[in-house]
Amino acid sequence: MPPTAQERGKVLVLTLGGTIAMTRSSAGMSGVRPRLTGADLVAAVPALEPVAEIQVEDFRQLPGASLTYDDIGSLARRLNEAAAEGVAGMVVTQGTDTLEETAFVLDLYYEGRAPVVLTGAMRHPESAGADGPANLLAAVRTAVCPAARDLGALVVMADEIHAARHIRKADSISPNAFASPGAGPIGRVVEGTPRFHFSLRRFPAVPSARTWSARVEVIAAALGSDGSLLAGLEQRLDGVVVAAFGAGHVPASWVKPLEELAGRIPVVLTSRTGGPVLSATYGFEGSESDLLSRGLVSGGMLDPYKARLLLLARLNSGADRAAVVAGFEDRC
Repeated sequence: MPPTAQERGKVLVLTLGGTIAMTRSSAGMSGVRPRLTGADLVAAVPALEPVAEIQVEDFRQLPGASLTYDDIGSLARRLNEAAAEGVAGMVVTQGTDTLEETAFVLDLYYEGRAPVVLTGAMRHPESAGADGPANLLAAVRTAVCPAARDLGALVVMADEIHAARHIRKADSISPNAFASPGAGPIGRVVEGTPRFHFSLRRFPAVPSARTWSARVEVIAAALGSDGSLLAGLEQRLDGVVVAAFGAGHVPASWVKPLEELAGRIPVVLTSRTGGPVLSATYGFEGSESDLLSRGLVSGGMLDPYKARLLLLARLNSGADRAAVVAGFEDRC
């Protein structure tokens, strides 16, 4: 059952902006923008009062697409501080455009045991059937649930509980836009109570960043692509993630440029499908076994966008190639 007033724990709600906080400034204005504060969001959900003692911090007020890696690194530090202060749990509200990536970065850096739950909205507050209030309530209920402790960062949307390592935004407009391909949600909020189907082994936090200046981009393979985008990347980037076909395959024209690039900077091989990269099934030029033999690093089970974030985290901590490889092997 949800906590009684006597059992309420303190939940820190940190807001970043996003659709959940977007309104028009006037009736004639075209389009919504982030305008609501955390206090506004909480006030719109009276049912929160018996669930937890809410403390609000307006951390950013941006569309999800405008958040940066630095923003989320700063957020991770604040979450670690809050966990040390003894809060029961933490909820982050933000735009859904980058919610899956924020969740993964927080999962990399968060060291505490208290639950960290991210949520947002697919329909802004002025829409019919706005989903923000229900998502916020479900997220807070999950944040005070003892079973959510020690699971790292979670995402709660449409009453489903997802692990940061698995979740992906799978639709651009549906209220049920989030899914965890290959795994499914780890739980659901049923009649106000979080119920977990299974737990996960938690990975250790990555080393603290020495800098936030590393540059890593995703390069996607496409039918007929000649690989010209690969030329000179080592002069502009510190690492590259390849979103390859299928189980880790690229056009033959990419092979030599990728081999040369991997000799200069870390190049991580992932599948653009989001599925796993194989290691020893195919043997043609440009296959996964061919590319791995030429120095590319396997992204394992990580999709291209999460692999990029893990590579950024490792490079920002000062990792050399061996440490980068070990970091992917540990999580994949």
